[in-house]
Amino acid sequence: MRIDKDLVAASATPLVLGILSEGDLYGYAILKRVGELSGGGMQWTDGMLYPLLHRLERLGYVSSSWGTSEAGRRRKHYAITLAGRDALADRQEQWSVVAAALRQVWQTAQQPPAPAAGWA
Repeated sequence: MRIDKDLVAASATPLVLGILSEGDLYGYAILKRVGELSGGGMQWTDGMLYPLLHRLERLGYVSSSWGTSEAGRRRKHYAITLAGRDALADRQEQWSVVAAALRQVWQTAQQPPAPAAGWA
């Protein structure tokens, strides 16, 4: 299944902030986690993730630091900040409203249409 790029873009910030709320990670690990969480339905690229991480860092939602992996490679690790946790809580509230509205619309869409008045 292909997920529309508008939906991916809208969900990217809360998804990355949510992932980082679980613990600090480097870019490749974030990409891998997105794939895991979506059951493989979302396959992000470096070209999508790193501009987002840089924007979140500029906004003060994420901080970064250089570290060394177990294999000895230098990697930039990202961590959610207090402002990022606040932003995540705000996004969770927003998405809850959107999800509830969608659930209602989809439930209505699955029901057979009611006969129009006077058409019986």
